Amino acid sequence: MFTITANRCATAAGTMLLSVAMASAASLDSVPREHVNSIGMRFIRIPAGSFEMGAANDDHEAGANEKPRHSVTISQDFYLGQFEVTQAQWEAVMGSSSFAQDRSNPFYDLPGMAARLNHPQNPATVSWNDAQQFIQRLNQRESHARYRLPTEAEWEYAARAGTSSAYSFGDDPRQLWRHAWYGENFATGSTHAVGQKLPNPWGLYDVHGNVWEWVQDWYAERYSAAAVTDPGGPTSGSSKVVRGGSWHETSGSWRTSFRKPYAPTYRGISIGFRLAMNLER
Repeated sequence: MFTITANRCATAAGTMLLSVAMASAASLDSVPREHVNSIGMRFIRIPAGSFEMGAANDDHEAGANEKPRHSVTISQDFYLGQFEVTQAQWEAVMGSSSFAQDRSNPFYDLPGMAARLNHPQNPATVSWNDAQQFIQRLNQRESHARYRLPTEAEWEYAARAGTSSAYSFGDDPRQLWRHAWYGENFATGSTHAVGQKLPNPWGLYDVHGNVWEWVQDWYAERYSAAAVTDPGGPTSGSSKVVRGGSWHETSGSWRTSFRKPYAPTYRGISIGFRLAMNLER
């Protein structure tokens, strides 16, 4: 009698768990692949999954801060901006240009630079702290708390889009021009309207070049080799991380694993951001 009852209980419990899992999957399947918010920002749903983060140990082009390559799991789907946040979107939320505040370097004052940068569809260039203010106001505007910066792991996972190559399009840097604004000088160059080059395999534009993109994490000099789930970087630090490279020739690299530290107060002419958004649950 006990055996029969136990088996029935186990079967009932298994059926219930299966029902919950199926309901959860059905609920997730009902979430649209794309989302457009109240100010016209377009988001792509990024599927949960695992990937190898960073550069391989035998990658001689990669710096020590891109290593070691390690396994990372992103446990939940999330939305990520299809484009970098633009000047027009910044002004719609903040009420003024992203260039209304002083710059952290003198390049904005070069002849013609301000005019070249300040176009509605060019990326807003701001500090990490500025980006947090934008996020706070946009969340208030839409009466939720779903907007945020992506973590560094989320950014690289989405930028790679299932690839393990140096770039989201492969290993040949001669193809970079098709996907990125890069390598320009300060006399004639600038940011460009978003979405003019080819996207990565998941439909994200300008993950290489145009502007560096702030992520949420504090900067660490090296990764741990251990496999991790949903890493968020160090708990404190003096610098935040930027990813993706920018439009100018001193950017350093536009490879997917390349990373660089900047103080969260730094406000130049080549660092912007791309928004993440949690799924509504």
